[in-house]
Order: sequence, then structure tokens, then C-alpha cells
Amino acid sequence: MRRRIIALTVLAALVATALFALPLGIAAMQYYRDDTKSELERAADTVALTVSHELNTGLAPDLPSTGDEDGADVAIYGPDGRLLAGHGPAVAGPVARRAASATVDVVIEQEGDEVALAVPVLSGSRVTGVVRAALPMSDLRLRVVLTWLGMAALAVAAIGVSWLLARRFTTRLVRPLEELAEAAGRLGDGDFTARSPRAGIPEIDQVGETLDATATRIGETLERERAFSAAASHQLRTPLTGLRLQLEAALETPAADPYAAIRAGIASADRLERTIEDLLALGRERRGQRAELDLDALLVEVRQAGEALLGPQGRALRIRRDDPPPARVAAAAVRQVMGVLLDNAVTHGRGTVTVLARDAGDALAIDVTDEGPDLGETDPFATAPTGHGIGLRLARGLAEAEGGRLRLSRPDPPTFTLLLPAAHP
Repeated sequence: MRRRIIALTVLAALVATALFALPLGIAAMQYYRDDTKSELERAADTVALTVSHELNTGLAPDLPSTGDEDGADVAIYGPDGRLLAGHGPAVAGPVARRAASATVDVVIEQEGDEVALAVPVLSGSRVTGVVRAALPMSDLRLRVVLTWLGMAALAVAAIGVSWLLARRFTTRLVRPLEELAEAAGRLGDGDFTARSPRAGIPEIDQVGETLDATATRIGETLERERAFSAAASHQLRTPLTGLRLQLEAALETPAADPYAAIRAGIASADRLERTIEDLLALGRERRGQRAELDLDALLVEVRQAGEALLGPQGRALRIRRDDPPPARVAAAAVRQVMGVLLDNAVTHGRGTVTVLARDAGDALAIDVTDEGPDLGETDPFATAPTGHGIGLRLARGLAEAEGGRLRLSRPDPPTFTLLLPAAHP
């Protein structure tokens, strides 16, 4: 890319120089021709004014010493074409003869290797002589060639400066692109902390900002997926724990009805399948219009799951209703939140677990209370090094995603309250 940009810059400089230099060279050549004509005409007129009296009176002219000031060879001819004085051909050439015809005032042409100009000397309408001034063509060519060489040197210098500037600005332009490509490569390798430096070029900086925003979004998405995966694995332990407890209880009581244990195990497996489906649905779905929550069906599932978890420990589950209002939320999210709260009560609580669905003004409140120790100032939603709190944090996130809240409403006895916005008619 560097070579291409430099080559294009130098090519543009060459084209611009050629387009400018060609007409300028022609103009310079024309200028020197006109200047040579003026020079010869000035020399011839000066001599013609000086010798006009001698020629008009028939005296032999004397060429003034100032006739060669401009480097021109000046000669004086008689009307018959004979050389009377000065430096020139012994017999008048075509230029002097045309001037002697008195049909023109000034005649300039190339004669051999010279540029010759002739002016007639008149006495009334009679030609009494001709003054001829000439310069070698080599002088004119030398002046033109020197000017062209100077122009060529300037053109080479301009192209060289263009090359140097192209190298400098190409480095300034290409280096940010290389750094941008390096940042993109690091992003492709999984380093989502990669950031592209700013180059001060708006277009490149805009690409860098877009790349940085993309890296941030991808990093946040992966972080959310990792967090969700960790929370989901924690969440799946609740039905697995219930199934294990049921199977262990069946083994410890050989006299019990095995079909009841099998039926309970199948029910736990169904709850596990429902949990997996809920987690997959929650991971895919977007917030939209929700159907009204079937609270009765939810409480039935809570009872089944609670009895499966608490029964083997000899603990009881009590469910109560206090005129709860309807709510429009995702049933899968509420099931998972209740699963977390039941698992928390089984793992960290004691005694009877009470679930109360009640009216909390503009919200449906579901309280989960156990007879465990006073939590005091402990934050149950903080993740401990042992991993405790992951499920509660997931439950809080699910509740907030539905526009609700999950909080520890009372530390003693430990009571967690799920608040869900009531559905307005």
C-alpha cells in the first residue's frame, strides 16, 4: 500500500508538471524570440537615426561605436545592396533587399545561422539606405535551452519533494491502518480488551471507534453468557438435589412402595426438564408482551418441588394466599426465581418453609420464609468464595428483567420477597 500511494503521488506530480511545463516552455521560447526582435530593432533604429543624415546627403556613413551594445552585428547597406559599413554580408541578403523595397518598415527573418532584422532609411519616399542587425541563432537557442534546463531542474526538484512528502504522509496514513489491523487481529484471537489508537484522521478514527465498540459489545456478550452459564449450572442443581434425595430416601426405606419412589423420581426428572427448557427460553427470549401469570399452577409446582426437597429432611412446606393480584410476567422467570428461593431455604435454612402470595399495592408479592438463623447484616446476594449467592444473584437479575424486584425483606426469620408488577385491567 505504501508503494502504491507513493507511486500515485509521484505520477500525479509528473502529470501536473508536464501539463504546466509544456505551455510554459513554449511561452518561454516565444518570449526569447520577441525579446531578440526587440533587441535587434532597438540596435537597428539607433544606428538608422545616427546615419540617416549621411545617407540622405550621399556621404559615406560612419558606423557609431554604440552599434554593438546589445551584442548584435550591425551593417549599413546602400539602396543598391552594397555594404557601406559594419559587419555583415558583402551583398545585401533577402532581409535587406525587402527592406530596401520600402514596402515594409521592419523585416525580420532567419538568414542562414542568424536572425536578421532590417529597417530602411528614408528621405521622403526615397530609400537612401538599409540598416541590418543580426544575432547568431546559437545565442537564441542557448537562452531557450538554458531556460528549459532550469525548468527541468525545478520539475525534478518538485517531483523529488512530492516523493518525500508522499513518503512522510504515507507513513502517517498507513501506520494507523497497520495498528488498526493489529487490534483487529488481537480481537480475532479473543482479546476483547484490544483497543485501536487514535491517529487524528477522522475516517480512520471512526473505524477504530467502531472496532472498539464492537470489541466491547462482544466482550460484554461473552461475559454475560459465561455468567449465565455459571448461574444456570447452579440452578440445575436444585432439581438434581431433589431427585437424589428422593432416591436416597427410597434406598434407606426398603419397605416403602418402590412405585411411589419411581413416580417421585419421574416427577423430579420432569421438573429438571422444565428447568432446562426455562433456562434455554430465558437465554433466547426478548422482552415483549407477557401473558398473565397462572399463579395457581405456579404454586402447585412450588409445592411439588418443595415437598421433594424438604420431605427427605423431615421438614414441612406451607403455602398461603392472601388475595394476590394478577401479574403479567414470564412464567419461566418466576419459576426459576422460586426454585432459587426454595433451594436457598433447603440449603441454608431450617424448619418449616412458608410461601405466601399476597397483595402489595400495585405489585404481587411472594414471600419465602424459613426458620433459619438471623442473617443480621449479611448480604445474601453477595457471591462468597464457596459460590453461595450465585443463585440469588441470578434470581434477582431475572426478577429485574421482568420489571420486578427481589430483596431480603426481613433478616429474622429470613424472608425473601419477590415483587412483581400487578397487571392493570
